[in-house]
Amino acid sequence: MRDLLSYFQENGMMDSVEGCLVHMDITNLDIQQVVQMCWDNQLYDAMIYVFNSGMNDYISPMEKLFQAIGPPLQEGKPLTDEHVVMGNKLLVYISCCLAGRAYPLGDIPEDLVPQVKNQVFEFLIRLHSVEAAQEEEVYPYIRTLLHFDTREFLNVLALTFEDFKNDKQALEYQQRIVDILLKVMVDNSDFTPSQVGCLFTFLARQLAKPDNTLFVNRKLFDQVLEFLCSPDDDSRHTERQQVLLELLQVGGVVQFDEGRLLYLAEKAEFYQICEFMYEKKHLYDKIVDCYLKDPLRKEELFNYIHNILSMPGYSAEEKHSVWVKALQHFKDLVRINAAKTAELVAVHFADEVHSIITSLQDNYLVFQFLKCLLDPSSREGLNSQTVLKLGPDLHELLVDLLCQFSPQQVIVFLKTSQDYRLEETIQITEKHKLHEATAYLLERKGDVQGAFQVLLQTLKGKLHKLAMESSDSDKPDGEEEETADEVQSLLQRVEEALHDIIALCQRSSSGLNQQQREALWFPLLEAMMSPQKLLKGADTIHTSEALKELTMKVLNSMSSFIAPPAIIQRILQDPVYGKGKLAEIQGLILGMLETFNYEQTLLETTTNLLNSDLHWSLSHLRKAVSKGLHPRQDHCNICLQQYKRRQESEEEIVIFSCGHLYHCQCLQRKETGVLSERQYPWSCYKCTSNQGSRPADRASSESSRSRSASLAQNKVTSAHRGITAEAHGRKMMAEATLDAQQTQAWDQFRTIYRGPSRLAVLTELTHSHGTERAGLSNPAHPGTGSIYHSENFQLKLTPPPLVEE
Repeated sequence: MRDLLSYFQENGMMDSVEGCLVHMDITNLDIQQVVQMCWDNQLYDAMIYVFNSGMNDYISPMEKLFQAIGPPLQEGKPLTDEHVVMGNKLLVYISCCLAGRAYPLGDIPEDLVPQVKNQVFEFLIRLHSVEAAQEEEVYPYIRTLLHFDTREFLNVLALTFEDFKNDKQALEYQQRIVDILLKVMVDNSDFTPSQVGCLFTFLARQLAKPDNTLFVNRKLFDQVLEFLCSPDDDSRHTERQQVLLELLQVGGVVQFDEGRLLYLAEKAEFYQICEFMYEKKHLYDKIVDCYLKDPLRKEELFNYIHNILSMPGYSAEEKHSVWVKALQHFKDLVRINAAKTAELVAVHFADEVHSIITSLQDNYLVFQFLKCLLDPSSREGLNSQTVLKLGPDLHELLVDLLCQFSPQQVIVFLKTSQDYRLEETIQITEKHKLHEATAYLLERKGDVQGAFQVLLQTLKGKLHKLAMESSDSDKPDGEEEETADEVQSLLQRVEEALHDIIALCQRSSSGLNQQQREALWFPLLEAMMSPQKLLKGADTIHTSEALKELTMKVLNSMSSFIAPPAIIQRILQDPVYGKGKLAEIQGLILGMLETFNYEQTLLETTTNLLNSDLHWSLSHLRKAVSKGLHPRQDHCNICLQQYKRRQESEEEIVIFSCGHLYHCQCLQRKETGVLSERQYPWSCYKCTSNQGSRPADRASSESSRSRSASLAQNKVTSAHRGITAEAHGRKMMAEATLDAQQTQAWDQFRTIYRGPSRLAVLTELTHSHGTERAGLSNPAHPGTGSIYHSENFQLKLTPPPLVEE
């Protein structure tokens, strides 16, 4: 065995050694060699097994492990990974010994269990170690385990104490260990509040047991309470509060004077402790104050109030006290979270909105509160979207506050809300000089001209400022770059204002007559052309060109509503262009003519394409209805009697494209009430019956006819070959024009034979052309100026006539 272990050691196979040793008979081993080899190679499980099984020695392994981890813990040095492994194995080993289990596997012989427990307890409570130095503190083993892992060591003791019921010796050890723990940890600065709290939580659990025999001086609990609530500094505030809370939750509250505890908790700002005590006394309204004062849990107050007011289990008086307390602190609630406050008000305080607004006493707080209350979309992250139906006065108040604190959101709110009064809201927006919002309200009121004038004045002001800034060329060289940036910014604002007013004119023009349209578009055109006469000199070329492009944009937009001659006449009358040479207005006129030619070509091309499609469909339809039909059978599919090609009496026959043949009288009887004297909207009785519907229903509803119905019905007459028969046949053929059935068949045929949509291709080309034509259409909205976007435009097509022959 000695040679085998040496072989494993020489070949680096020590992992296999430990797995073998714990299953081997120790009497066959050289114990000295094995112990030394295990210690050198950190095989602690095998070492413990050799000591326990080979020599019934349960103390020596603990001594060796304590000698390894004790010094660095006493010196306050950080433990290495090896030390941590040794400490964890030591705790597990002690737990196994006290529970009567062998380590690492199996059980301790029953006759040795009491002896092992006593030996372990005696070892732990030793005053000093075997080779103690003079500076060694008392109870080194318990102190070492507490420093290594306080919580786990106390858990080991708690599990061990569970079995101490009738064992007098074990109960004495229990009391002795508790006394040592208190002596070691209390009044010792080496342990953190969390470690001290773990000890007293452990003690509180033990004292709360019904068969408890432990005695702990109550003054020690008071001493710990003072330690946790009145530290010398404010460090570890959250940790100390959590430790005390855990101590109270496991039953430690019975060890304290509640008045003293509450006083110290409030002084230390332990608001969770205060909440715990108030909840025991059902003082739920005071818990609201705890949440308000606790900076870490303010957001949780909303859920707490909602739960108290909505959940069962609380009396009406308790709910009312919380309701009143919340009503008194809405100013604080809005400061914490306006969205959650609005949600709380919508659910529980719907009738107190006006009083809440009065209590806020701050316009910005009112703005935040009303915005979340009247606009549920602003309550981000909340599941509930409760909406209150409040009076128009509050909506108008919010508009007023939006004008003050968030002007860019005014129009968005005006579009989404419908609960304000137009006249009062217009006065508010005019007071704050929000022209876009005023124009929107005027347009909604129906005063298009008023809205137009507001936007026009805004545009004129921006154009005048742009012209003045561009014409000011006397600035120093250092400010030229700033001036260029300012001009660019002004151009962008002018373009935005122009876009708004063009959109208004386009929306409104469709419902106005020609004179009213000119009253909108021509002042806009004049407003764009008049500033250009102020731009003179080389420094204004960029601005002048930009304004001409914007003017062209106006012309393109108004060409859908105003006749081109009227536009050209107005341009020629303008002082900017009327007194100049042709070259000055050549660009505008050529641009209009190019747009006209383009749209005229587009119209002609579209008409030709659609006419060609229609003619193609009709020619195929005519070809289909002109084909001869061959019956499948030589009998009527209703009466099943054969028809005769030649007989003395006239007999009208109807044959469908599906090949089924009927007597006219038989088919009339099946479709009574549907047919008329001059119209024959028949459908094949057999085909429609196979599809599960009645022929009369199929005849009465054109939309539900099947494709099995004939594309054309042929009326055939069986008669002698006389003059009368021939004349009658010619008469019936002359009457064979497109009836309702054939019209429907034509629609079906057109769908069947529809080829690639050339109109779609043309539309794609139109958009591509509109994108490339800079200055002739709105770059942001392709095709905006085209006549095809005018609702007055109609395309009339004349289909080629059908030839009856």
